[in-house]
Amino acid sequence: MRHYQAIIIGGGSAGLSAAVTLKDKGIEDILVLEKDREPGGILEQCIHNGFGLQRFKEQLSGPAYAERYIRMAEERNVEIKLNSMVIKLTPDRKVEYVNSEEGDVTVSADCVILAVGCYERSRGAINIYGTRPSGVYTAGQAQKYLNMNGYVVGRKVFILGSGDIGLIMARRMTLEGATVVGVAELMPYSNGLPRNMKQCLEDFNIPLYLSHTVTNIFGKDRLEGIELSEVDDKRNPIKGSEKYFDVDTLLLSVGLIPENHLADEAGIEMDPVTRGPKVDENYMTSIDGIFACGNGLHVHDLVDFVSLQAERAAEGAARYLSEGKSVAGVITLRNGSNVSYTVPKYIHKDAVINTEVFFRASRPMEKASLTVSCGDRLIRKLARRKVMPSEMDRVMIAAKDLKDLDGDIVISMEENA
Repeated sequence: MRHYQAIIIGGGSAGLSAAVTLKDKGIEDILVLEKDREPGGILEQCIHNGFGLQRFKEQLSGPAYAERYIRMAEERNVEIKLNSMVIKLTPDRKVEYVNSEEGDVTVSADCVILAVGCYERSRGAINIYGTRPSGVYTAGQAQKYLNMNGYVVGRKVFILGSGDIGLIMARRMTLEGATVVGVAELMPYSNGLPRNMKQCLEDFNIPLYLSHTVTNIFGKDRLEGIELSEVDDKRNPIKGSEKYFDVDTLLLSVGLIPENHLADEAGIEMDPVTRGPKVDENYMTSIDGIFACGNGLHVHDLVDFVSLQAERAAEGAARYLSEGKSVAGVITLRNGSNVSYTVPKYIHKDAVINTEVFFRASRPMEKASLTVSCGDRLIRKLARRKVMPSEMDRVMIAAKDLKDLDGDIVISMEENA
């Protein structure tokens, strides 16, 4: 059985960033396993710009951003096996994969980094009533058909969900000559980045229906129309509020879910909110030597953060390979008021690095105070403006502040008048 220092599962932006960082840290014996025919992941179908503003200080398209990391990996002679599907990961860091050239292969490693990405919620996951005609796609499916295969999926389109992929596809379909008659959002606020709201909806006069959802689908062979209903504060449809739209296409942008069947089967402890692994400040999961990063850890709004956290995971893996696992006790990070989740979930008391904690607010706020506390002790307090659940926030916790803590760290946000 071939043994590596590190195996990275996934060759998208997270996997490539992790591989480049490991090489730069002196870890030479690395294998990247990628299920598709080329590295880059979902970025290859994202032909719009807006990527790389933080990492490269310029606006790039998705393929151009991916190409930067592909080139960096090639310059460092990173071994990447394409068309290789990982089918099993064991707690003792054995990885089983299959491809057409080698068949079924099992390899092992001193450490494994999960950079597995995420998948879209489908119509079945949100239980939309009605018939089963063609013309209903996830937004990512439609994006791939259009941008990579050259197929326009419809001419009169409605989009359910105001996540970034849905907003971007509203603009993309319009530019291809389709009519986007509207975008509906279940919540009373948009789940997309403000810049996408402006550039993709407002600039094209596409109406947004907040606190609405699709409650019925009509059509036999091809979609012929949808029923849209307003929802109450418990997200239940309000009878009598129905609107009808004649459309031939419905795109679903209703959330992304981390692809974590490998982690589940390996017995890794999962976060019920993010649906990704719980990790410590080194991005190590509950199983020694297995790390997680990217959209398989939690869904990001910017690919720049995907690359950044993958870099942190690789640095943590490099420390693990040289120093072993920390045996100090851990401090748990808890979600306080108006915070939906935090990453990482644990910090070791003997952490040698300052820990940047990523988190999301659970509701919009015009002005807020961010507090980091442990019991009665206030560690940090910061002001925030225009807080949105769609935009990931972050706060630094210094290693020196951990030494004498007794209890959990709580991250909270309170709205200011």
